[in-house]
Amino acid sequence: MSTQTQTQPEPETIILQTRTSLNETPSPTPPQDQPPKWLYPKILSAGLSFFVAGVNDGSLGSLIPYIIHSYNINTNTIAILYATTFAGWFIAALSNSTICQNLDLGSILCIGAALQVLAHVLRAWFAPFPLYAVTFFLASLGQAYNDTHANTFVSQLPGAAHRWLGFIHAMYMAGCLVGPFVATGVASANVQSRWNLFYIFPLGLGVVNFALVTLSFHDRVAVLSKKDVVRDEALSSDSHRPERESASKAAVKEIKETLSTPGVWLVSLFFFFFLGAAITAGGWMVEYLVNVRNGDVKNMGYVPAGYYGGGFLGRLLLAEPTHRLGERRMVFIYAVLCVGLQLVFWLVPNIITEAVAVSLLGFFSGPFFATGISVGSKIFRPEIRSSAIAFVFVLGQIGGSIFPAITGIIAARVGVKVLQPILVGLLSAAGISWLLLPKNAEVHRE
Repeated sequence: MSTQTQTQPEPETIILQTRTSLNETPSPTPPQDQPPKWLYPKILSAGLSFFVAGVNDGSLGSLIPYIIHSYNINTNTIAILYATTFAGWFIAALSNSTICQNLDLGSILCIGAALQVLAHVLRAWFAPFPLYAVTFFLASLGQAYNDTHANTFVSQLPGAAHRWLGFIHAMYMAGCLVGPFVATGVASANVQSRWNLFYIFPLGLGVVNFALVTLSFHDRVAVLSKKDVVRDEALSSDSHRPERESASKAAVKEIKETLSTPGVWLVSLFFFFFLGAAITAGGWMVEYLVNVRNGDVKNMGYVPAGYYGGGFLGRLLLAEPTHRLGERRMVFIYAVLCVGLQLVFWLVPNIITEAVAVSLLGFFSGPFFATGISVGSKIFRPEIRSSAIAFVFVLGQIGGSIFPAITGIIAARVGVKVLQPILVGLLSAAGISWLLLPKNAEVHRE
């Protein structure tokens, strides 16, 4: 996730289908340049939701050595955590359209925030491993609802969407930066590690996130009373029925058009490989340094912070050069540099050199997410832009769940050294998939 560098050509309001009482007269559509109510609290809420997600995603890599020791499992079993994470994002992708038809934006965001709180409550208690694995399903499902729709909301704000996108995606990297420090500090505080107490930190953040979402999006929480339901059923055969049917057909048509648009799949492919590489690196880096480079687990837990810190700076400092010098050209150059730095990480057996290479890798990959969203917003037609961005976001996160799981399964057989060729392959695939995007000047204008 990262800072967007260009405004959308035609900012527009979010299209989220919701149920309303049929006896109400539809309110006039607000002008496209009119900001929504409670704008700044809503943006702050979106930023906090991304920060919570960053703390969750950025901390796992530092905790994996402790999880393996506490549960007496191997890397093959750790893959289950990524598999349940994948299941959460996958279920979110399947249910997203249906939930948008029945709930307004605020309700969806509240559900996502509540699921994350539940996950961290169960984690803070040292639960049996099967239940601990289930919490990753709950957390990813909550993130999918909370972050995807927060991202869509911010991306379609009139006027300065790129600046606010920059803010919320920088907040994600800030969370990834903070997560390893807190996780390693808590996990290494005692001789007998009580790493599970780390989850009290994201639990507190999650409660604040839920409260802020509820407050700031209170005007977007659709509540359908029992009386309204009865009235809807009574009117099901009158003149309002065609309107409801046409709305339902329009939603299905939008989904079909989204899935049949080649540009959606091409952008999704880039995110699939990029997030696969980013989350795999963050998840297995510490285990690699401890087992292959013989590093001290108490110190190696901080190395991912350098990776995420580099990503945070990259999103802030490389946004403007990427915009001015051309998105297509610059992202491909960054991809080549990332592959080169990953080769240094692989081939130079020196922990300090590897830590520096990892930090630079995070720095140059920083603009990938925002630039991808920026380009996608130009490729996608306005009528499918909202659903297309959500689809790209979810499919990218699915890649971020599948590849870490595959790495763990292979590592159980041949060792965690397999991390390096997998990362080189994923970063190369991300660079190649970027070149498959349309080359016209409007999409990649300087």
